[in-house]
Amino acid sequence: MKQEFNNFAEFYQFYLEEHSNRYCRRMHFIGSTLVVAVLLLSLITQHWWLLILLPILGYGFAWLGHFIYEGNKPATFTYPLYSLIADWVMFKDIITRKISI
Repeated sequence: MKQEFNNFAEFYQFYLEEHSNRYCRRMHFIGSTLVVAVLLLSLITQHWWLLILLPILGYGFAWLGHFIYEGNKPATFTYPLYSLIADWVMFKDIITRKISI
Protein backbone atom coordinates (compact mmCIF):
# COMPACT_ATOMS: atom_id res chain seq x y z
CA MET A 1 0.00 0.00 0.00
CA LYS A 2 1.28 3.45 -0.92
CA GLN A 3 2.17 5.61 2.06
CA GLU A 4 1.36 9.33 1.92
CA PHE A 5 3.94 11.97 2.84
CA ASN A 6 3.21 15.62 3.59
CA ASN A 7 6.65 16.79 2.49
CA PHE A 8 10.09 15.64 1.41
CA ALA A 9 11.45 15.61 4.97
CA GLU A 10 8.87 12.97 5.94
CA PHE A 11 9.68 10.97 2.83
CA TYR A 12 13.42 11.18 3.48
CA GLN A 13 13.00 9.58 6.92
CA PHE A 14 11.10 6.72 5.24
CA TYR A 15 13.79 6.55 2.54
CA LEU A 16 16.57 6.21 5.12
CA GLU A 17 14.66 3.39 6.83
CA GLU A 18 14.50 1.62 3.46
CA HIS A 19 18.30 2.00 3.23
CA SER A 20 19.29 0.75 6.68
CA ASN A 21 21.78 -1.79 5.33
CA ARG A 22 25.23 -0.24 4.85
CA TYR A 23 25.97 -2.43 1.82
CA CYS A 24 22.83 -1.17 0.10
CA ARG A 25 23.94 2.40 0.83
CA ARG A 26 27.37 1.54 -0.59
CA MET A 27 25.78 0.28 -3.80
CA HIS A 28 23.82 3.54 -4.06
CA PHE A 29 27.00 5.53 -3.48
CA ILE A 30 28.91 3.58 -6.13
CA GLY A 31 26.12 4.08 -8.65
CA SER A 32 25.81 7.80 -7.93
CA THR A 33 29.58 8.27 -8.12
CA LEU A 34 29.66 6.52 -11.48
CA VAL A 35 26.81 8.74 -12.70
CA VAL A 36 28.80 11.86 -11.80
CA ALA A 37 31.97 10.45 -13.39
CA VAL A 38 30.27 9.44 -16.64
CA LEU A 39 28.43 12.76 -16.82
CA LEU A 40 31.71 14.63 -16.47
CA LEU A 41 33.41 12.36 -18.98
CA SER A 42 30.58 12.93 -21.44
CA LEU A 43 30.82 16.71 -21.02
CA ILE A 44 34.60 16.74 -21.36
CA THR A 45 34.80 14.42 -24.37
CA GLN A 46 31.47 15.50 -25.89
CA HIS A 47 30.60 11.84 -26.39
CA TRP A 48 26.91 12.33 -25.74
CA TRP A 49 26.07 8.66 -26.25
CA LEU A 50 27.60 8.06 -22.80
CA LEU A 51 24.56 9.74 -21.27
CA ILE A 52 22.53 6.61 -21.96
CA LEU A 53 24.63 4.91 -19.27
CA LEU A 54 23.46 7.29 -16.51
CA PRO A 55 20.18 5.58 -15.57
CA ILE A 56 21.70 2.13 -16.09
CA LEU A 57 24.56 2.87 -13.67
CA GLY A 58 22.55 4.88 -11.16
CA TYR A 59 19.51 2.65 -10.91
CA GLY A 60 21.37 -0.58 -11.64
CA PHE A 61 23.65 -0.35 -8.63
CA ALA A 62 20.87 0.99 -6.39
CA TRP A 63 18.41 -1.75 -7.33
CA LEU A 64 21.02 -4.47 -6.90
CA GLY A 65 21.65 -3.08 -3.43
CA HIS A 66 17.96 -3.43 -2.60
CA PHE A 67 17.50 -6.88 -4.07
CA ILE A 68 20.75 -8.37 -2.71
CA TYR A 69 21.30 -6.62 0.63
CA GLU A 70 18.14 -4.83 1.74
CA GLY A 71 15.60 -7.38 0.53
CA ASN A 72 12.98 -4.76 -0.23
CA LYS A 73 11.42 -3.08 -3.24
CA PRO A 74 13.17 0.15 -4.28
CA ALA A 75 11.17 3.26 -3.35
CA THR A 76 11.72 4.44 -6.93
CA PHE A 77 8.97 2.09 -8.06
CA THR A 78 6.38 3.87 -5.90
CA TYR A 79 7.82 7.38 -5.39
CA PRO A 80 10.01 8.11 -8.46
CA LEU A 81 10.58 11.86 -8.05
CA TYR A 82 11.06 11.89 -4.29
CA SER A 83 13.36 8.87 -4.59
CA LEU A 84 15.53 10.53 -7.23
CA ILE A 85 15.92 13.60 -5.02
CA ALA A 86 16.53 11.44 -1.94
CA ASP A 87 19.28 9.49 -3.76
CA TRP A 88 21.24 12.70 -4.20
CA VAL A 89 20.50 13.96 -0.69
CA MET A 90 21.78 10.64 0.70
CA PHE A 91 24.84 10.91 -1.60
CA LYS A 92 25.55 14.35 -0.11
CA ASP A 93 24.92 13.04 3.42
CA ILE A 94 27.42 10.22 2.83
CA ILE A 95 30.06 12.62 1.46
CA THR A 96 29.58 14.95 4.45
CA ARG A 97 29.67 11.91 6.79
CA LYS A 98 26.20 12.54 8.15
CA ILE A 99 25.43 8.95 7.07
CA SER A 100 27.96 6.13 7.21
CA ILE A 101 28.62 3.47 4.63
